[in-house]
Amino acid sequence: MMRSLTREQVRRVDAVAINELGIPGVVLMENAGRNAAECILELRRRRDAARIVVFCGPGNNGGDGFVITRHLINRGVQTRVWLAGDDGKLTEDAGTNYRILRAMDVPVVCADTPGAIAQAVAQIRESDIVVDALLGTGFRGDVREPLATLIDGINRGPQVAVVAVDVPSGLDCNTGRPANATVRATCTITFVASKAGFAAPEAGSYTGDVIVADIGAPPDLIDRVVDA
Repeated sequence: MMRSLTREQVRRVDAVAINELGIPGVVLMENAGRNAAECILELRRRRDAARIVVFCGPGNNGGDGFVITRHLINRGVQTRVWLAGDDGKLTEDAGTNYRILRAMDVPVVCADTPGAIAQAVAQIRESDIVVDALLGTGFRGDVREPLATLIDGINRGPQVAVVAVDVPSGLDCNTGRPANATVRATCTITFVASKAGFAAPEAGSYTGDVIVADIGAPPDLIDRVVDA
């Protein structure tokens, strides 16, 4: 039976994997980002796309985006990466992967001023694939600036495809309701299992095709959490 998870169950899966199984959070993030990058590489091949831009938030969803960026660059793909936020507010694991990119001399541009946001939106128009790693399963409520402007730019862009990481930014993963600004993805690469809100009638126009990717946690962990 296909299982889906709420945001609370997602947190529980991570907590059990980290605290009971001893899998470090940064390893789960690495597995998620690497497997998402493989999906993006296949999409790039099928869509005959070249240029990719990745937009990262300061949370763990953004950390997944940093890992994705590293693996794409390591495969020789022209990839630009933006951080929508303050690099001093990154979560611990996201910060680790941000620093790895900086040590690789990969420019991570901060979209933290009106001028930088305008440049980010312009980069959307110059890219074939846009990767949305701005907001994850923990999001609820309204999308604030500068993310709302970036999401609007993504939705208006001429790109070949938009890939959402785990959940389209602005979509409530429990209810499937869109916020004031919500990414309309070509496909969503979600982790461990589908999310409860993806079954909502209105969610499909935002998620696009849903691909479930592995993070290295055992499959029976989903059953343990859902049946608890």
